[in-house]
Amino acid sequence: MVFDRVSVPIAVCDVYGAVLLANPAMAAECGTTPGRLRGRDVLELFRPQEATQVERIAEALRLRHRSRYQVSVRWTTPDGAERFGELTADPVSDTVEETPTLLVMLRVLGDREASERRPVQVAPVEARILALLAGGATTARAARETGLTVDGVNYHLRRLSARWDAANRTELVARAYALGVLASGVWPPTPASSDEPE
Repeated sequence: MVFDRVSVPIAVCDVYGAVLLANPAMAAECGTTPGRLRGRDVLELFRPQEATQVERIAEALRLRHRSRYQVSVRWTTPDGAERFGELTADPVSDTVEETPTLLVMLRVLGDREASERRPVQVAPVEARILALLAGGATTARAARETGLTVDGVNYHLRRLSARWDAANRTELVARAYALGVLASGVWPPTPASSDEPE
């Protein structure tokens, strides 16, 4: 599909801003896959700089105006960089009477310096649980080795999964390596740092 091969981040949204379809370039800006963006609010993924811009666009869409709309936005990339750019939304539909969908394109204008990025930190017990899982431990074994209950281990895993938007434990461990929580190239897996959380 041509849509998937376009290198510009693009999404198709309903008139309320919910993502119906996104290309891999758009998903990459959010650190996920196109299918996982479906149903998400594009203005939650990319934070508008001025609320008044969004209000004017919403009013124009309610009145069925068919102009091109631009919103200045900021967002955080999966590696922690703070980026800024512009979302452009074009209402499209087959007929004038039909409720339009929005073709949304993201233009990246820049990002802050890497030195401003803050490293991802987790509680020492969370880092230990992730290291145990990376080494193939079951939930019960992780509980025994950390002095927690199985429910306690599951609690920490749910929190991390929600924070990192990880669908399963494999993805959670992969993100722990990608974010530098687990040391790469070391066996058995070990936490990269034992710092206290922020």
